[in-house]
Amino acid sequence: MTDEAPGTGLSRLSMSLPTDLYRQLDVMVQERGLPSRSQMIAELIRHALAEHGEATHPDALLAGTITLVYRSNMGRVRELLAQTQHEYLKEVISAQHVFLEDDQSLEVLLVQGPAARLRDLCDALRKVRGVQQISLFTTTALLPPLHEQVSFKGAKSRKPA
Repeated sequence: MTDEAPGTGLSRLSMSLPTDLYRQLDVMVQERGLPSRSQMIAELIRHALAEHGEATHPDALLAGTITLVYRSNMGRVRELLAQTQHEYLKEVISAQHVFLEDDQSLEVLLVQGPAARLRDLCDALRKVRGVQQISLFTTTALLPPLHEQVSFKGAKSRKPA
């Protein structure tokens, strides 16, 4: 059952949960310091919808991050990761790299592109020997256009992708 609250842009949802699940949800809300269960449930739903969009709409444009942890001392791992990122130049917006303890590195890539292409990039990075952990996090909210082209007559137009 849903009820729309006039003028708020919100809809009310009534649901039933097993008691144990309800208690676990309350604990998670409290541990994260959130003001309400609704905020936690909305976050979980947004995450599930983004995952669903990745799987069912491969052409949908998504933005997100790819986070990876790898052994820095494993041969040419950094070079191979850079080569792979170069093959996906349109999708990789930026990269941040930090060294961790025990010859490990953490790298976070800001990405945007079709869902299938982002999954392919993640899979290609996963295949590089030395990568220990990798995860793709996406959202349907997109980055604004990064550049506009100005024609000779002064009119702005978006540069084609």
